[in-house]
Formats: sequence, C-alpha cells, structure tokens
Amino acid sequence: MLELPAMSSSGPVYQVVVPSPLYRFFDYLAPAEGVVLRPGTRVRVPFGGRTITGVVVGRAERSELPPNRLKRIAAILDDVPLWPENLLALLAWVADYYHHPIGEVFATALPAWLRQSHRAEIRGAPNWRLTNTGRSADPEAFRRAPAQRQLWQTLVDAPDGLDAAVLSTRATRWRTALRALEKRGWVERHEQLPRYRAIAAPRPGPGLNPDQRASAEAVFNSRHEYRTFLLHGVTASGKTEVYLSIIERLLADDRQALVLVPEIGLTPQLVARFEERLGIRAAVLHSALPEAERAQTWLAAAAGLAPVVIGTRSAAFVPLPRLGIVIVDEEHDPSFKQQDGLRYSARDVALVRAAREKIPVVLGSATPALESLRHAREGKYRLLNLPGRTGNAAMPDVVRLDMRRLASADGLSAPLREAIAARLVRGEQSLIFLNRRGFAPAWMCHACGWVAICPRCDARLTYHRGRNRLLCHHCSTDQPVMTRCPGCAGEALRPLGAGTERLETALARTFPKARLVRIDRDSTRRRGSLEASLASIHSGEADILVGTQMLAKGHDFPNVTLVGIVNADQGLYAPDFRAEERLMQTILQVSGRAGRADKPGQVLIQTWHPEHPLFDALARHDYDAFADYLLNERQAQQYPPYSHLALLRAESPAQSAPLQFLKLARQLANSPDDVTLFDPLPSPMERRAGRYRAQLLVQATERKPLHRFLDAWVRALSEAREARRVRWSL
Repeated sequence: MLELPAMSSSGPVYQVVVPSPLYRFFDYLAPAEGVVLRPGTRVRVPFGGRTITGVVVGRAERSELPPNRLKRIAAILDDVPLWPENLLALLAWVADYYHHPIGEVFATALPAWLRQSHRAEIRGAPNWRLTNTGRSADPEAFRRAPAQRQLWQTLVDAPDGLDAAVLSTRATRWRTALRALEKRGWVERHEQLPRYRAIAAPRPGPGLNPDQRASAEAVFNSRHEYRTFLLHGVTASGKTEVYLSIIERLLADDRQALVLVPEIGLTPQLVARFEERLGIRAAVLHSALPEAERAQTWLAAAAGLAPVVIGTRSAAFVPLPRLGIVIVDEEHDPSFKQQDGLRYSARDVALVRAAREKIPVVLGSATPALESLRHAREGKYRLLNLPGRTGNAAMPDVVRLDMRRLASADGLSAPLREAIAARLVRGEQSLIFLNRRGFAPAWMCHACGWVAICPRCDARLTYHRGRNRLLCHHCSTDQPVMTRCPGCAGEALRPLGAGTERLETALARTFPKARLVRIDRDSTRRRGSLEASLASIHSGEADILVGTQMLAKGHDFPNVTLVGIVNADQGLYAPDFRAEERLMQTILQVSGRAGRADKPGQVLIQTWHPEHPLFDALARHDYDAFADYLLNERQAQQYPPYSHLALLRAESPAQSAPLQFLKLARQLANSPDDVTLFDPLPSPMERRAGRYRAQLLVQATERKPLHRFLDAWVRALSEAREARRVRWSL
C-alpha cells in the first residue's frame, strides 16, 4: 500500500506531491532555515523547468538524493494546511486502491482555482455599514439630499450592514448616495463572510410515515459509529424527507452533512428543498460553477461555515471538520464514476471516508446497484425499505406498446399521441423520454445508403436541425450539413432516426397549442437555463416535457401523470454486461415521474421486445425480481459482483501502437493462478477523437490478489519505455 511518509520531529527535507504521471513523491528543501511546514500545505516548487503548485505530505531527516541535487521550495501558499491528516490518508488510499499517481489524485481533489498560486482565503462580499459618526448624524443634515437620507435610514435599521443586492432593492440611486456618505466619513465598506447558517426560519416538513420514521431513527441512532445503510425506496417514497429528518437533528448537534448527487441537473430542486426545510444556505459544488466561486465554496465548507454541502463526484473530497453523515443519493448512478484522469467511484470513496471518520453513510435509490443489493442481503449493509409512495400517491400503471404491430410518426405511436391529447384536455402534464439528443442520430443518402461519419471517430454524425449542423457527440466535431451525397452525388439526403429535437418538432406539429419544454444538454447550455426550464414546469407553464436522462431521476413534478418512453430497447442488447441493469434503472426512474401526487399516473413504453423479462418486471414494479434474474446471470458467467475486473486501456494516434503496448503489458504481467489476463482487443469504439484505442481485461475471484498483482504490474508499466509512446490508464 502507498503510505504517506511518517513525520519526523526535525529535518529539512519535505516530501511534496505534484500533478505528474509519476507514482512517487518528490523531495525538496525548506524555503528557509527554521521554517516548519505541516502536511496538507500547498507550496510552489520548481519542477521540470517551471514552477508549479504541490502539496506537502511529509518530512524526513534526509533524502536519497545528494544535497546538491535537492531544490528548494519556492513559496508557501497556505498559513494552515488545506487538508487534515485523515483526508490526507484518504487521498493516499485512493491513489493506492485505484493504482493512480498520487500527485494527480491530489489535483483531482482540489478545485482548479486552488491548483494555481491563489491564496486560500475566503473572500467576503462587499458590505456597507454606518460609522459611529454616521450613526449619530442629525437627520436634518439630509434635508436637501433625499436619496442620502433614504440610504442612511436603511443602514440605521441594519447595524451589521447590507450588500449591494439588498441595497438595490431598498434605496433609489444608492450608489451615488453611498459615495457621498463615504466621502463624509459616515459610511464604511467591509467584507462580510458568506452566511450559511440560519438565513431563514426552517419550514416544517410533512410528518413521516412509519417506514420513513423507522429508517431515520435507525440512521440517527448510529451517528457515533460507521455503518452503511441502503435506503431502498420506490420512486416518490419520500427518501429525501428521511435525509432531511436525519440532517435536521445532526445540525442541532453542530455537525455537518455531505450529500452527493450524480448530476448537476438534480441540484436546483434539491438545494431549494434543503434550504427551505432547514433554514440554511447549502454549499453547492459542481463542475458548472465558475472556478473562483467553486473554490470559495470549497474553502467555506473546509472552514466549517457550511452546515450542508451538496455536490457531484469531487465533493467526496471536500474537507469538513465536523462531518456527521454522508448521503449518496441515487447511489446506483454511473455518473458517480469518473471516466477520465483519476478513474474513481465517488460512492466507494464516500464509503471509505465514512468508515475512517466513524460516521454513518446512507446509500439511497429506488434502483440500487446490484453490488449494493447483494451487500445488503448478505448483511454487510443494513437494508431500510420504503415500499410505498407517500400520501395518496399510487404507483403508475405501466403499459407495453408492441411497436411490431403499431405504426409511428416521428417515433410516436398512435396510443401515445392519444394519451398525450387526453392529458392536455385535463390540464395535466406529459413527459416524453428519449435518451438521445439532437434531431436525428444519422444523416443518410436514401439513394445509395451513404451515412455521414465523424472523421475522427468510429461514429455517425448527429444532425442538429436548430443549428443546421452535423455534430459528433464523442469528440465535438462540428460540420456543415452537406446537400449533395459524396457517394453518388445525389440529393436524396435525409435525417434518419429520432432525437429529442425531432420529438419536440413532431409534438409541436401534432399539438400546436401545447406548451413544450425540452431539457437536454443542448437546451441547457447557458447558465440558469436549466433552472428556468424546471421553474416553468413547476409553475404549470409547460404542458409537454421532452428530455433525456436529465429528466429521469430526482425531479418531483406533481402534475405529470403520463410518461411516454420512446425507443425503450436502446441498450437492451449492448455489449456491456451492465447494460440491462442500467436500462432497467433508467426506465424505472423515469417511470417514477408519473403520478407522484394524488392524480393517477400511467407509463407507456414503446418496445420491439415486449416479451423481455425487463418489461415484465417493470409492469409489476418489481425491481427485486429483475435484480435476482440479473444476479443469477452474473453468477453463472462469473461477472461482478461474483468476480472483480480491471481494465487496462491504451490509446495513440498511431493505429498499431495501443495493441502493441498491451501485448507488451501482457508479457510483463507476472500474474498468479487466481488472476486471469485476457487477450488485448480493440475497444468497442476503436477510434475516438483521432486516437486509436485498445483494452486488456483482467479478472480475479478475490479482490486482494487482484490488487497485489495490479500494484506490481502498474509500476512495471510506468517504467517501461514503450509506455511513453501511448496514453494508458487503468
């Protein structure tokens, strides 16, 4: 295992990790005689002809390098360490478990703004308040300056001062008046630290039903120990109310809560609900925030100012000095897995962090991952069940539409169109789901069969009619739409297939008076557009919702009574052994948007394979039965969770280089009998973004021998000369 160096009571040599692909620390001399640095402190160090930001992780009496080869730390960025020792140890575990260079692990855990030379200072917002002289001013002094008097009176009523946002709503021409009062010495400017606690009176939530109450009590009673709870509740069973009940009691004990969500799209509604119920401002962390804002929120959480942190993957690493609970909402979601750089699972990091900090962790889902479900059945996790919906809501009626016997127009069958029309008459909302954005997934010549292919990927270009462009969803290649076929020079070029943009167009044509809202990555590019779209849905300004998986989970739309699932078979026979599990999870989650209030819901599923066991289980709302079916298949084939897999990937602009490297990697492997290496193969999409890719699968029945093998293997690969000719990852 990769362990951080032990700290010595004296010694001038410091171990520093830097963002590099090397599996090691680097030794540096102290910046000056007598300076003592603590682990977790950021420093600027010379590295490879430039100066970069690193993190001190240890100190030693001496270095293996001769003194004349040691460089000196150039600058110290922090007065106090950014990470406590328990989180430093967690980051070392991450580097060890995922067999990744430790410097890159630290870089992943740190907001990009703090990877530079910025000071780790929490910057408050500008705030203005009256000076003692201004407070004792005579109101008659403002006889000829009504704007100044209005501003003065506003500040008299706010002894702690007010910021620009509040002043703009309470005083007219306040900036001109402010400058005049500052010139007289009656107003002073200062910075106010962001407020997260007690910003409003908490609003009581609905009473918990017996299942919710039992779940909340079980978790709260374990607040002083590590324990993993799997909160398995059907959609609309009130999992969020269980979270809030637990957090509310922990905040009363001055503890902090970390809530991980899989996608940015889930945060607006969840954040609003948490803030309203708890009367606090939640600290929100995700990749769409401006870097400086994200760093400021991270620092505020690390300083203990934020009682609740809600964030996506990387929030698993944020320091929280009084952490009392970790909640992973939609724990099954693949978005918790990082797919580039450090390839880690935020859910699994959360479990290890909770274990090290001796606090409970709650994994919540209507469709738990098969690994989690198996752990719960074997007693490793405690299973908490919420079998029914809250209030008067009933599970929706699920109907399979056999597309082998039904005609469709632009992907919409007649029964689905009729069901939408019925909802429009009743003033109810419909949600139409298709997990494919754009207008059409292909641009095709109907004379000779030519299809527009991405020049950099083994993938078709997607037609986006709104922009009248052909886009690659893998590498972002952007091309004009050709009107003459390069194959036959004909002009019979047409879009083939349907995406959300085409569905929106078809629905607008079929229901011209209906108000449509489309939610996918294209329609929510601008900051604030997602929140605006969700607000229009909640306010009743939308009749039909069209979207991708951004609409599939977590959202509560009380007036949605119909969910239509177009092309439900997408992914049913994919090569990934998890494809059926993920398809079931997605469809069940999006089905759960229907009938969440007191109006009955209906789900119409368009499929060409209505006899598949997945659709039988969906019709019965029986996720457990389908999970049993999948677990039996996995056990027979010795796939996870009945074995453990690692995948070595390589890529290069040269077509032959990845496979050559992987063949060498297989030769370098000194694998024991209980670890199996398969032959290297091209990746399912061999060429992506102009690079050729290949992979090598490793399988073991036990995790420990797999890690022992990988540890030695990865170090051998990192030192191999051929490794420099490709980009490789585990």
